[in-house]
Amino acid sequence: MSVVTRIAPSPTGRLHVGNIRTALHNYLFARKHGGTFLLRIDDTDRERSTAEFDQAISDDLDWMGLNPDRMVRQSARFDLYEREFQRLKDTGRVYACYETPEELEVRRKVLLGRGLPPVYERKDPGSPAPEGRAPHWRFKLDHDAPIVFNDLIRGPQRFDPKLLSDPVVRREDGSWLYLLPSVIDDVDLGVTHIVRGEDHVSNSAAQIQMFEALGAKPPEFAHEALLVAAEGKLSKRLGSYGAEHLRAEGVEPMAMLSVLARIGTSQPVEPAATLEELAAGFDFSTFGRAPAHFDPKEVELINARLLHKLDYAAVADRLPDAATEEDWLLLRPNLERVSDFPEWYAVLRGEVDPPELSHEERLLVKDAAMLAEKIEWSAEPWKALTGELKESSGKKGRELFHPLRLALTGRESGPEMAGLVERMGRERAVKRLEAAARR
Repeated sequence: MSVVTRIAPSPTGRLHVGNIRTALHNYLFARKHGGTFLLRIDDTDRERSTAEFDQAISDDLDWMGLNPDRMVRQSARFDLYEREFQRLKDTGRVYACYETPEELEVRRKVLLGRGLPPVYERKDPGSPAPEGRAPHWRFKLDHDAPIVFNDLIRGPQRFDPKLLSDPVVRREDGSWLYLLPSVIDDVDLGVTHIVRGEDHVSNSAAQIQMFEALGAKPPEFAHEALLVAAEGKLSKRLGSYGAEHLRAEGVEPMAMLSVLARIGTSQPVEPAATLEELAAGFDFSTFGRAPAHFDPKEVELINARLLHKLDYAAVADRLPDAATEEDWLLLRPNLERVSDFPEWYAVLRGEVDPPELSHEERLLVKDAAMLAEKIEWSAEPWKALTGELKESSGKKGRELFHPLRLALTGRESGPEMAGLVERMGRERAVKRLEAAARR
């Protein structure tokens, strides 16, 4: 069996970290098994769906490298839904209902008050339709046997259909709710595995009967624990944290994907350079049942670790034109984002403001400027400079190195000075030392 997975976002907003995680897991599972990853745009809500969000979803997936093998839109599939809906009507598996939301809420409260489950109570099929009221439509669950399936994450699942309400599948105005069109699509597109959040487990129970009513074998299900913010619950901030935010912050997509692939599993979170690397280790058996705690700070840390391993070729098109591979290898250990590179590149090739030094420190860098004119620059100039200066001044440790770093880079800390000094060149180093000595 060839694996087929899918994601089904609605173009009513941007992808956020929760549905990015779902997309990633579907993508990784398909890629690991040499299967197919589908994108289905659920744009049946014509009032809220927009072309801008539709395009944004594709752009975000492309930026993250989660490119689907095929894309369909539900708005182009209404004829298929109508045909399958009629087939279910003909077999009595969908039926018309006429209660208003207010009437349903009153009945729900009555049932709860009696200590009974608030399950929809079917009416006599022969009951007359209220005059002037259009029906909504429900799928009729089969109450004769329990619904059982083996979840790839949660293990064996069992539902008593008598404790589930017959789900509404179509509204009074003829528009579709999520459950039935999704099943029709999954049958038509050959979806073999549905990977989604655990809040859909009861939906899956109802949908299994829909698959069977349509004469199709239900796919396998993997319901993963929900993503929560580090402080405990999904916050508004986390709900808006996604690809758009990351791009604005200059975070590498693989940093976030490395985190989302592993949190909530027994595997350690490590920076991965490619999706292929993540796919190779993807395994539902490592997923836990506890909520997956997501902390944006962890993405920042993984981003820095990822950058420190990235080859020049992976970032060359985002660096200043004159930057070389040697420049990248020298500066990358000190970067948190690629966007930090130009600031440090200016230390090598640009200008720095002379720092404020004490009188004694200015004398030290003045001597350093004179020594820098004389030493051999092609053979470890930093070692030669500090060695001679240590001998002539009697200073060592921070007392020696800190004023020199400030004078040469304008910063309190940074990459190893040996590489910086060699790359900036004698002329620039002498000029900076002299400027710091004069201030």
